[in-house]
Amino acid sequence: MRILAIESSPHKHGSSNLLAERFLAGAREAGHQTAVFDAARADLHPCLGCDACGMAGPCVQADDMPVLRDLLLEADFVVFVTPLYYFGMSAQLKTVIDRFYSFTGQLAARKLKTALIAAAWDNNDWTMKDLSSHYQTLCRYLQFRDQGMLLGTGCGTVAQTKGSKFPQMAYQWGRALRD
Repeated sequence: MRILAIESSPHKHGSSNLLAERFLAGAREAGHQTAVFDAARADLHPCLGCDACGMAGPCVQADDMPVLRDLLLEADFVVFVTPLYYFGMSAQLKTVIDRFYSFTGQLAARKLKTALIAAAWDNNDWTMKDLSSHYQTLCRYLQFRDQGMLLGTGCGTVAQTKGSKFPQMAYQWGRALRD
Protein backbone atom coordinates (compact mmCIF):
# COMPACT_ATOMS: atom_id res chain seq x y z
CA MET A 1 0.00 0.00 0.00
CA ARG A 2 1.23 3.52 -0.81
CA ILE A 3 0.86 5.77 2.23
CA LEU A 4 1.19 9.54 2.04
CA ALA A 5 1.51 11.64 5.19
CA ILE A 6 0.70 15.32 4.79
CA GLU A 7 2.55 17.01 7.63
CA SER A 8 1.60 20.57 8.48
CA SER A 9 3.49 21.66 11.56
CA PRO A 10 5.65 24.79 11.43
CA HIS A 11 7.91 22.85 13.82
CA LYS A 12 9.65 20.32 11.58
CA HIS A 13 10.62 18.15 14.56
CA GLY A 14 7.50 18.87 16.61
CA SER A 15 5.09 16.54 18.33
CA SER A 16 2.65 15.89 15.49
CA ASN A 17 5.47 15.10 13.06
CA LEU A 18 7.06 12.81 15.68
CA LEU A 19 3.80 10.83 15.89
CA ALA A 20 3.59 10.68 12.09
CA GLU A 21 7.17 9.44 11.88
CA ARG A 22 6.43 6.63 14.33
CA PHE A 23 3.28 5.69 12.37
CA LEU A 24 5.22 5.62 9.10
CA ALA A 25 8.06 3.61 10.65
CA GLY A 26 5.57 0.94 11.66
CA ALA A 27 3.96 1.02 8.21
CA ARG A 28 7.33 0.59 6.50
CA GLU A 29 8.11 -2.37 8.76
CA ALA A 30 4.81 -3.89 7.67
CA GLY A 31 5.96 -3.60 4.04
CA HIS A 32 4.16 -0.44 2.93
CA GLN A 33 5.63 2.35 0.83
CA THR A 34 5.59 5.74 2.54
CA ALA A 35 6.01 9.35 1.44
CA VAL A 36 5.78 12.66 3.27
CA PHE A 37 4.60 16.00 1.91
CA ASP A 38 5.62 18.85 4.21
CA ALA A 39 2.88 21.45 3.74
CA ALA A 40 4.54 23.82 6.20
CA ARG A 41 7.62 24.12 4.00
CA ALA A 42 5.98 23.84 0.59
CA ASP A 43 5.19 26.82 -1.60
CA LEU A 44 1.40 26.77 -1.26
CA HIS A 45 -1.04 29.61 -1.63
CA PRO A 46 -4.59 29.81 -0.27
CA CYS A 47 -7.44 29.06 -2.64
CA LEU A 48 -8.54 32.23 -4.41
CA GLY A 49 -12.13 31.07 -4.80
CA CYS A 50 -11.91 32.19 -8.43
CA ASP A 51 -13.50 28.96 -9.74
CA ALA A 52 -11.27 29.06 -12.83
CA CYS A 53 -10.65 25.35 -12.22
CA GLY A 54 -14.35 24.51 -12.18
CA MET A 55 -13.54 21.89 -9.53
CA ALA A 56 -11.77 19.89 -12.23
CA GLY A 57 -8.45 21.76 -12.54
CA PRO A 58 -6.05 23.02 -13.35
CA CYS A 59 -5.64 25.64 -10.67
CA VAL A 60 -4.45 29.05 -11.90
CA GLN A 61 -1.86 29.33 -9.13
CA ALA A 62 1.76 28.41 -9.82
CA ASP A 63 2.96 26.70 -6.64
CA ASP A 64 3.66 23.22 -5.24
CA MET A 65 0.06 21.99 -5.29
CA PRO A 66 0.53 19.93 -8.50
CA VAL A 67 3.21 17.91 -6.68
CA LEU A 68 0.81 17.17 -3.83
CA ARG A 69 -2.06 16.51 -6.24
CA ASP A 70 -0.02 13.83 -8.02
CA LEU A 71 1.01 12.25 -4.71
CA LEU A 72 -2.62 12.19 -3.55
CA LEU A 73 -3.89 10.66 -6.77
CA GLU A 74 -1.24 7.92 -6.56
CA ALA A 75 -1.73 7.13 -2.85
CA ASP A 76 -3.87 4.39 -1.35
CA PHE A 77 -3.86 5.86 2.16
CA VAL A 78 -3.45 9.48 3.27
CA VAL A 79 -2.60 10.59 6.79
CA PHE A 80 -3.44 14.16 7.72
CA VAL A 81 -0.94 15.32 10.35
CA THR A 82 -1.45 18.49 12.36
CA PRO A 83 -0.77 20.19 15.63
CA LEU A 84 -3.94 21.44 17.28
CA TYR A 85 -4.17 25.22 16.91
CA TYR A 86 -7.08 26.86 18.69
CA PHE A 87 -9.03 23.58 18.55
CA GLY A 88 -8.64 23.09 14.82
CA MET A 89 -6.06 22.06 12.26
CA SER A 90 -3.05 24.16 11.38
CA ALA A 91 -3.43 26.87 8.73
CA GLN A 92 -0.97 24.92 6.59
CA LEU A 93 -3.21 21.83 6.52
CA LYS A 94 -6.32 23.93 6.00
CA THR A 95 -4.65 25.55 2.99
CA VAL A 96 -3.97 22.11 1.51
CA ILE A 97 -7.53 20.96 2.05
CA ASP A 98 -9.01 24.14 0.58
CA ARG A 99 -6.91 23.56 -2.53
CA PHE A 100 -8.52 20.14 -3.02
CA TYR A 101 -11.26 22.19 -4.70
CA SER A 102 -9.53 22.06 -8.09
CA PHE A 103 -9.66 18.26 -8.18
CA THR A 104 -12.50 17.37 -5.82
CA GLY A 105 -14.16 14.93 -8.22
CA GLN A 106 -10.94 13.03 -8.94
CA LEU A 107 -10.06 12.89 -5.27
CA ALA A 108 -13.51 11.72 -4.18
CA ALA A 109 -13.54 9.04 -6.89
CA ARG A 110 -10.40 7.50 -5.32
CA LYS A 111 -12.30 6.64 -2.11
CA LEU A 112 -8.98 6.89 -0.29
CA LYS A 113 -8.29 5.37 3.07
CA THR A 114 -7.44 8.23 5.41
CA ALA A 115 -6.42 8.88 8.99
CA LEU A 116 -5.82 11.85 11.25
CA ILE A 117 -2.83 12.26 13.53
CA ALA A 118 -2.88 15.30 15.78
CA ALA A 119 -0.97 16.55 18.81
CA ALA A 120 -2.27 19.01 21.40
CA TRP A 121 -0.85 20.62 24.49
CA ASP A 122 -4.16 20.31 26.28
CA ASN A 123 -5.42 17.01 27.62
CA ASN A 124 -9.04 17.86 28.41
CA ASP A 125 -11.54 15.33 27.06
CA TRP A 126 -13.08 17.97 24.74
CA THR A 127 -9.78 19.26 23.30
CA MET A 128 -9.98 17.42 19.96
CA LYS A 129 -13.77 17.50 19.50
CA ASP A 130 -13.92 20.16 16.77
CA LEU A 131 -10.89 18.88 14.88
CA SER A 132 -12.33 15.36 14.91
CA SER A 133 -15.67 16.64 13.65
CA HIS A 134 -14.05 18.62 10.83
CA TYR A 135 -12.03 15.58 9.76
CA GLN A 136 -15.11 13.33 9.80
CA THR A 137 -17.05 15.85 7.71
CA LEU A 138 -14.19 16.01 5.22
CA CYS A 139 -14.26 12.20 4.99
CA ARG A 140 -17.99 12.19 4.30
CA TYR A 141 -17.76 14.90 1.65
CA LEU A 142 -14.76 13.47 -0.21
CA GLN A 143 -15.80 9.82 0.22
CA PHE A 144 -12.66 9.07 2.21
CA ARG A 145 -12.68 5.79 4.12
CA ASP A 146 -11.69 6.83 7.62
CA GLN A 147 -9.23 4.39 9.18
CA GLY A 148 -9.10 6.18 12.51
CA MET A 149 -7.56 8.99 14.49
CA LEU A 150 -4.62 9.24 16.83
CA LEU A 151 -5.31 12.27 18.98
CA GLY A 152 -2.26 12.93 21.09
CA THR A 153 -3.44 15.02 24.00
CA GLY A 154 -0.94 16.29 26.54
CA CYS A 155 1.72 16.41 23.83
CA GLY A 156 2.72 20.05 24.19
CA THR A 157 6.44 19.52 23.79
CA VAL A 158 8.49 16.85 22.07
CA ALA A 159 9.71 15.65 25.47
CA GLN A 160 6.12 15.32 26.71
CA THR A 161 5.16 13.48 23.56
CA LYS A 162 8.11 11.09 23.75
CA GLY A 163 7.19 10.34 27.36
CA SER A 164 3.56 9.62 26.51
CA LYS A 165 1.86 6.50 25.20
CA PHE A 166 1.21 8.08 21.80
CA PRO A 167 4.46 7.37 19.91
CA GLN A 168 4.12 3.65 20.65
CA MET A 169 0.43 3.74 19.72
CA ALA A 170 1.31 5.42 16.41
CA TYR A 171 4.00 2.84 15.66
CA GLN A 172 1.73 -0.10 16.49
CA TRP A 173 -1.07 1.35 14.37
CA GLY A 174 1.25 1.72 11.37
CA ARG A 175 2.67 -1.77 11.96
CA ALA A 176 -0.83 -3.28 12.02
CA LEU A 177 -1.94 -1.82 8.68
CA ARG A 178 -3.06 -4.28 6.04
CA ASP A 179 -3.76 -3.60 2.37
